Amino acid sequence: MQKLLASALALVILAGLCGYGFWTLQRPQGHYLSDLRITLALNQGVPGEHGNLLGVEPLLFPSDYQNLTRLHRKLSAYLDQARAQGLVNARTVVVLPEHIGTWLWARGEKKELYQVTQRREAWQWLELSNPIRYGLAMLAAQGDDRRTDAHLRMKAGQMAADYQQLFGGLAREYGVTLVAGSIILPAPYVEDGVLHAGSGPLFNASLVFAADGSVLGQPQYQQYPDSETRRYVQGGQQHPLQVLQTPAGRLGVLVGSDSWYPANHQQLAAQSVQLIANPVFLSGKHSWQAPWRGNRHQDAASTLALQRGQVSEQDAWQQLTHSAGNGISSMSVFLRGQFWEQAGDGQGFANQGTAWWAGSASPGARLLNLWL
Repeated sequence: MQKLLASALALVILAGLCGYGFWTLQRPQGHYLSDLRITLALNQGVPGEHGNLLGVEPLLFPSDYQNLTRLHRKLSAYLDQARAQGLVNARTVVVLPEHIGTWLWARGEKKELYQVTQRREAWQWLELSNPIRYGLAMLAAQGDDRRTDAHLRMKAGQMAADYQQLFGGLAREYGVTLVAGSIILPAPYVEDGVLHAGSGPLFNASLVFAADGSVLGQPQYQQYPDSETRRYVQGGQQHPLQVLQTPAGRLGVLVGSDSWYPANHQQLAAQSVQLIANPVFLSGKHSWQAPWRGNRHQDAASTLALQRGQVSEQDAWQQLTHSAGNGISSMSVFLRGQFWEQAGDGQGFANQGTAWWAGSASPGARLLNLWL
């Protein structure tokens, strides 16, 4: 009798495990409606032979990341509208915002993950749907926030491939140089033209794609991670800033708050930079007018001209990001949208020499254009 009960219990457990395993493999697609409109919030200068910096501030939500087709459809719709307005040519440098690639960790998950309202609930669905991958990633996780590290590490290979496929494809499709915002990956590197995720600590990095879809240079690591990501993202000071040759001029990328630090601007100027792309993600609804948070966790922040809370986020970004170098043009582009309870805020702006211009505070997605 005991053997019979034990056998029955084993069969029930086995059936339960098989059922759970089968459930984790199911990825049904939910209904999808998306606003593809975008407003031209800044158009400075006149068309010429030197090209332009074209910033795209997309309005994105978790459902946009359910598959690459959805995300491509939205971003290509924005670029189609820019092209219809004469803002896309062979010398255009398109700048996308920070972390537009990081959210690729949500690609290909269960529909419930995109429907919940809290990020912790989305994490629970991610972990339940990928138990083995999550468990292995936890064993390899680093930093003070091992759970977030594991979420990104377990999807890193897929994220790197998706990032290159999507953004390299967009660069090739529109014949532009494309600064693909940023993505958090473990020790990313490019080998034989392919982006790879390594096995080291996580870095927030940006990649630039040429008009034929190929990668220019190596991933540009964020030098000074901000206070929101410092618990799982490592600083990239051991990977110096690079300047890349593009049809519009010599281009450098400063990821997020890296644009605050004069030493970074000086390092790029020493390499004869002409263009600076600054992809940004500023979290928090209405945070653009809130007191500046600064970055008290970075030693280099103590040397900045402003103190934490002294001015608004808007004033701090515009004052600190300004590059005083003659002949240098730059553009800061912010990610908009709502990722569970975390909203993206900010208002893009551009610099050219000693002059700067802010985009209008129009709702929804925005385009920013600066003729060079």
